[in-house]
Parts: sequence; C-alpha cells; structure tokens
Amino acid sequence: MASTSPVKELQEAVLCSICLAYFNDPVILKCGHNFCRACITQYCKGSETSPHYPCPQCRDPFQEGELQPNRQLRAVVEIAKKFPDPTGKEACEKHEELLKLFCEVDQTLICVVCRESSCHKDHPVLPLEEAAVDSQEQIQSRLESWKKERDEILSDKSSGENTSQELLEQLETERQKIVSEFQRLRQFLDEQERLLLAQLEELNKEIEKRRDEYVGKLSEELSSLSSLISEMEQKCQLPVSEFLQVRRC
Repeated sequence: MASTSPVKELQEAVLCSICLAYFNDPVILKCGHNFCRACITQYCKGSETSPHYPCPQCRDPFQEGELQPNRQLRAVVEIAKKFPDPTGKEACEKHEELLKLFCEVDQTLICVVCRESSCHKDHPVLPLEEAAVDSQEQIQSRLESWKKERDEILSDKSSGENTSQELLEQLETERQKIVSEFQRLRQFLDEQERLLLAQLEELNKEIEKRRDEYVGKLSEELSSLSSLISEMEQKCQLPVSEFLQVRRC
C-alpha cells in the first residue's frame, strides 16, 4: 500500500474537526485542540452545559472566554492552501499543463511551461512532492518548537499555581497562628483584668474599713473632748468662791 502523501497529511492536519474544512480564524483551547472560531462559538451556543463546555475532541471542560487565537496555525493553513490535492489533476490556468513545480521565490505552484517563462526562469524551483516535504519539515520544526514552548508555559503555569498554593497555605497557617495568639492574649488579659479588679475591690474594702475605724475613733475623741469642754464651760459659770473650790478638787 502506498504511503500517504506529505501534502495530503498536511492538508488533513489543518482541517477543523467540526466543519471538516480548512481552519478559518482558528482558536486553541487550553487542552490544545483547535477549531474555527465560528464553529466552536456555535458549538457553545448549542450546548446545555454553560458556562463550562466539553471539548468536542477530548471532552476536557473549557469556558468560551478562554478561546485564544492561534496565529501560527493560521499561517500553516495558508501554506497548506497553496498546494492542490495530490490525487487531483489541477492544471495551470495559463498553459493547461499540470502544476508539478513549486517556485520558492513566489511561493506558488507552476507548470513546466511557467518554469521557462521570464517570470520564473531565474527562480529556484522544486518538484511538488519535494517542496511539500520541505514545507512539512519546516512546519514540523515549527510545531515542535511551539509544542515545546507550550509545554514550558504549561510547566511554568503549573509551577506558578503550586507556588501560589503553597504561599496561600503558609498565609492561612500564619493567620491561624495570629488568631490563636490573640485569643490567648485576650484570655490572659481577661484573667489579669479579673485579678486586678478583685485586688482593687479588696483594697477598696480595706480602705473603707480603715476609714470607718479612723472616723469612729475620731468621733469618740471628739465626743470626749466635747464633754470636757462642756464641763469646763459650766465650771467657768460658777461664782469665784465655788470656782476656786472646784478647781482645788
């Protein structure tokens, strides 16, 4: 069985799995699959799983806002469009000869008559199949480079998410420590407040007790002194002879 033509493989690689035509304004999902923007937008509108939709190819969930334009794939599609179907019989419109050659300068298919014309005579040309192989190798190289870049981005994204998660967990641990420490401090301050208030209450009672004792003692002394003063005032009212006699007693 003959192997599949490189051109055929290239053309099949740039077909949208929804409309089965060349990608038109291709967009890429986070899972890595590509679709025409119009096709995937219509697919989302007809889905009942809004706002999360399953990828039509791998079923990984995505959101419509995550669609990213794939400019590299768009360039590859334009290259693929330049080649006819290798099983077809496409002919030169001007000379009606089969398009068997590819002009590397003008990046277009030409026939053997075009090759000898002034437009292409000094241009390097390649047989169609060889040009297709070269283009496929270039595209494959680009694809490998883009895939590597994509893997690096995904790795950085994963690493960044892991780092962020670790930081969030550390912050949560610190938050719990702070909450716990302030709870302990509040408990300690409440106990200290109760202790100091109790001490102040005891001191207040002691001061009131001593005040009452002191006031009582002063009251007794004042009463005694008042009695003595009253007695002396009465004696001072006596006649002189009686006063002198009382004084000798």
